[in-house]
Amino acid sequence: MGGNHSHQPPVFDENEEVNFDHFQILRAIGKGSFGKVCIVQKRDTKKMYAMKYMNKQKCIERDEVRNVFRELQIMQGLEHPFLVNLWYSFQDEEDMFMVVDLLLGGDLRYHLQQNVHFTEGAVKLYICELALALEYLQRYHIIHRDIKPDNILLDEHGHVHITDFNIATIVKGTEKASSMAGTKPYMAPEVFQVYVDGGPGYSYPVDWWSLGVTAYELLRGWRPYEIHSATPIDEILSMFKVERVHYSSTWCKGMVALLKKLLTKDPESRLSSLGDVQSAPYLADMNWDAVFEKALTPGFVPNKGRLNCDPTFELEEMILESKPLHKKKKRLAKNRSKDGTKDSCPLNGHLQQCLETVRKEFIIFNREKLRRQQGQSGQLLDPEGRAGNQQSKLQDGCNNNILAHACSRGCSS
Repeated sequence: MGGNHSHQPPVFDENEEVNFDHFQILRAIGKGSFGKVCIVQKRDTKKMYAMKYMNKQKCIERDEVRNVFRELQIMQGLEHPFLVNLWYSFQDEEDMFMVVDLLLGGDLRYHLQQNVHFTEGAVKLYICELALALEYLQRYHIIHRDIKPDNILLDEHGHVHITDFNIATIVKGTEKASSMAGTKPYMAPEVFQVYVDGGPGYSYPVDWWSLGVTAYELLRGWRPYEIHSATPIDEILSMFKVERVHYSSTWCKGMVALLKKLLTKDPESRLSSLGDVQSAPYLADMNWDAVFEKALTPGFVPNKGRLNCDPTFELEEMILESKPLHKKKKRLAKNRSKDGTKDSCPLNGHLQQCLETVRKEFIIFNREKLRRQQGQSGQLLDPEGRAGNQQSKLQDGCNNNILAHACSRGCSS
């Protein structure tokens, strides 16, 4: 196929915005809450990434534009070894794209379903790596709100990375969050309480509760409370009141003590900061610099000889998808040529207006370009390699949510 092609990587203009043509699509690997994910290779650098793409019209119809914009707004201001970091974001007529770190080790949910036995040593390191990530998010006033095995990806060496910021929220100062958000089995008691009686709201400790539930599940194979998505909220709150969590007699006392502190129902008494975790006797022997540098060997290393995900995603994309990615170029060219003809079927006016708002408000991002500019300007970077003004950008981005929400609300009626 194409035997006369040059093997020289294409050269793109440094000032040109990154777009779909800059990537070669390799294969589909997953479906998120409102998007699909595939493996791509950037044509000029040959670097591999994961690319999440979300159909604009579907996002508008499902009132999800706000979540996409929130995720973009948050991710453009973050970079950390235990997060899935954003590299590029761009759009075309059909889709919004986010290009992020490629992690081929699969998520922890996949490995639980494959009946992987996680040792205490493996889970101990996960807790430490995730604690560093949560502390970092806290520094930037971010509550993730959906920490669970499905949102923790492994790299090829077995280190953990938090993904999926589409229901994360930013709280400043003494502000508290008050909306019911998350995945029921991993949500802290105070989130349900807010829903029932307004309560005082909740803050960062909810993520540490979710970390406790996740760690327990990895060790035991099931969660500390029998909560499912259909379990009524009053039943959940009564469970928290009357049921006692059972800790396995085979676990060492230090691990049990740590889990008990993470699964403390009162957020004021719950272990909920890096300092709290570091002071746990069980982790007294931890070399935290080595944890941060990924110098400690994880207890579980994913199988390198296979793609650690469900193979049906690829088939779905090829067979069931009405607008497959690999045919996008031809499809868009055809649509553009049709635009001037009488036969073209116009979208309803309101949807067209929404699509235009999304196009204008979408946040374009290029970490590679940002780094180049920072290097040239000699701008001071913080320890994570980000410019000092990034946090103000993160907060300014809140305006995008308002506009996107106004549009999506109107379209979803």
